[in-house]
Amino acid sequence: MKARVKLLENVCFVGETGSGHALVMDGAPEGGGRNLGPRPMELLLVGAGGCTSYDVVTILRNSKQDVAACECQVEAERAETDPKVFTKIHLHFVVSGHGLLPNRVEHAIRLSAEKYCSATLMFAKTAEVTHSHEVVELGPISA
Repeated sequence: MKARVKLLENVCFVGETGSGHALVMDGAPEGGGRNLGPRPMELLLVGAGGCTSYDVVTILRNSKQDVAACECQVEAERAETDPKVFTKIHLHFVVSGHGLLPNRVEHAIRLSAEKYCSATLMFAKTAEVTHSHEVVELGPISA
């Protein structure tokens, strides 16, 4: 896996992934930026949420659960001094579908947290990573 990050101006950078995608990162005005994109640390949280959500949805679908939507709300706290690593990360899943079994949702989240999600397992080296969830029943599918 590879990536490249290039300075555009001030503290604004463009990141290019090995798979050919690009995104802009920038700092806040008080840090010399123009707020043209997310902060790099925000992208780390988005990446962790995406990584674990991918696992949860895949595990649920493999266990024949009818997942219609999955939202992962991520909140984090950082150390007050440099390096300002994440010290606490909480991931709250809202999984919606038809006839979802709550124990299967909980199991999928646990498997992601303990075995599959590279991002959250890496963050667990410096942060307390916690999880919660809710299951939203969408009701029977109309014919």
